Amino acid sequence: MKYAAKKLAALLATMLAVSFVTFAAFQVVAGDPATDRLGTEATPERVEQLRHEMGLDRPFLVQYGSWLAGFVRGDLGDSYSGGPVADLLAARTPVTLALSLMAFALTAGTALPLGLLSVRRGGRVGGAVRTAVNQLLTALPPFFTGILLTWLFSILLHWFRHGAFPGFSADPAGSLWYLLFPAAAIAIPRAAQTVRMLRSTLLAEMDRDYVRTAIARGNDRAGVLYRHVLRNAAAPAVTFLAQTMAEIVAGSIVAEQVFNLPGLGRLLLTSISGRDYPTVQAIVVILALWVVLVNTAADLINRRIDPRIGGEAA
Repeated sequence: MKYAAKKLAALLATMLAVSFVTFAAFQVVAGDPATDRLGTEATPERVEQLRHEMGLDRPFLVQYGSWLAGFVRGDLGDSYSGGPVADLLAARTPVTLALSLMAFALTAGTALPLGLLSVRRGGRVGGAVRTAVNQLLTALPPFFTGILLTWLFSILLHWFRHGAFPGFSADPAGSLWYLLFPAAAIAIPRAAQTVRMLRSTLLAEMDRDYVRTAIARGNDRAGVLYRHVLRNAAAPAVTFLAQTMAEIVAGSIVAEQVFNLPGLGRLLLTSISGRDYPTVQAIVVILALWVVLVNTAADLINRRIDPRIGGEAA
């Protein structure tokens, strides 16, 4: 419990620092939001009036405190394009969340069995071919993989209609089917990376003395692998998968552009090009929160696997 409390305190402190730096950065780079919002209709009087309405004439720390209190309550302010930022995010978040979870499921669901299978078979049969294929898949960027999948499954096979995402409210099953293809584009290179990491970690563990002793005593190699080696190698695998989960969200930004998905990634790029800083600021903090939550969860899982992690007695 003490370890979990420390990780929670670290999470809150990290998010407080991230929110402060993000808010301060956009205060600097945004220039005068009131002038940007008025555009050609800006006059000194109207700018001053709008600055007062937006609270920009208040001290910086007061503005930050007000924004942070609103963020905690779910009030993310108003978009420069009109409407609450929270409403924009609520409409886009389910797409990005479903895409990210599906991509992670594909990554873990294919990489873990393949990694274990390559170690179980001794790691030498077809090694050169396996390495070449793994390096090729790892080198493929998600946008190029997405283009290939679109060409194959949309243009040639007509399994889905590119650019015609139906939306969860209209067709939940059809939406999940559509998301399968961008999820695969994200998952393919990351699954290859995970297989390589898992294989190298397990092979290093298989070379330890306790494994050689167990096999010399007549224990089955596969049995030793699943009963002992896998547990001892679980912590680095969990850490790597947590990093993968965080990277998948970044990969979804590219995939949403390629597959024309109405998610947070497209909203982020559109808001940046439109200088909609309140929306960009909220998305950046939410993505940072996602990364911190995933890494905190990985630390807690690793603590559960190995109580020695953290330097405290179990």
